[in-house]
Formats: sequence, structure tokens, C-alpha cells
Amino acid sequence: VQLVESGGGLVQPGGSLRLSCAAAGRDFDFSIHTMGWFRQAPGEERDFVSAISWSDESPRYANSVKGRFTISRDNTRNTVFLQMNDQKPEGTADYYCAASTYTLATSKEVYDTWGQGLQVAVSS
Repeated sequence: VQLVESGGGLVQPGGSLRLSCAAAGRDFDFSIHTMGWFRQAPGEERDFVSAISWSDESPRYANSVKGRFTISRDNTRNTVFLQMNDQKPEGTADYYCAASTYTLATSKEVYDTWGQGLQVAVSS
């Protein structure tokens, strides 16, 4: 299975960006997996950002992004999205999507499939 992220780039503080992550693989059932987003700033640990279950119920968010980021998924397109509004400079990081069979997992240790990551830079 492959997870391919897209949509990264440069955004000004207060601006918006939408990330996408498409899953591809013959034996990968996207619809049963929790999909998560993580980010890793230079020199930092990879941190949880958001997760959404297969049924879209009660997505989870890190406190640092709550109210500004929205996760969603389209099971017909095997794609998960992360709408990032009101971006802040501390949002500069590599963003990764990942898949887990654990419902609404927030720990990166239980995600077993990862995308290659993409850069988001928040700067004026």
C-alpha cells in the first residue's frame, strides 16, 4: 500500500492550506482504517495532529490545532484531507498521513503505514 500526500507548500501566517492523502494498494481496505495526520518540525519529535475513524465519527485533534484544522475523508476516493486554517509559524513542519487499524489512534506507534511526508512552511 502507498499513501501519497499532496498540497503542501508555503503559506502566510493566518492563511489556509489543504492537504490530501490518497491511498493506493490492492489489498488495502481504506474504509476500515483510522487515518491520521502527524507533523514533525526540524529537530523535533513527530507529533499527532489529527485522526479520523472509518465512520467519520468524533475526529480527534491536538490541542494546538483544535478549532483551526479540520480532518475529513472520502472513502469512495480512498483519500483523507486536512484543512488547515489560520496557520501559525509553529505549523512549519513536515506533515505525514498514516493509517492504523486502531480506532482514532493518537499514538504514532500504532500507525503502521505512512506516507512520504510533505513540507509546509508558514512564513511571511
